Amino acid sequence: VQLQASGGGLVQAGGSLRLSCAASGSIFSISTMGWYRQAPGKQRELVARITSGGSTNYADFVKGRFTVSRDNAKKTVYLQMNSLKPEDTAVYYCNLELLGSPTYWGQGTLVTVSS
Repeated sequence: VQLQASGGGLVQAGGSLRLSCAASGSIFSISTMGWYRQAPGKQRELVARITSGGSTNYADFVKGRFTVSRDNAKKTVYLQMNSLKPEDTAVYYCNLELLGSPTYWGQGTLVTVSS
């Protein structure tokens, strides 16, 4: 499995970005997909997850602003980020989790929110 994240960039506070993470392999549709982020000097933290059945959960700090979704036909998971804040600045990583398999990580995409 390989994960390729894209969509990061520089945006002003209050703006929006949509991140994408495209997966290879055959287990995407039965896997839980997650978005994590890591800001400079901080630990990596969960942003949002979506199960194979479409159930989602979010970190409190993004509830109401970010939306995770998936397209199994395209083997892609998305993170729509609205009302971005400077504190959202981080490298965003996608991951793939499937019970009994290793956890796979994408390479990360940098999101920078200017004030």
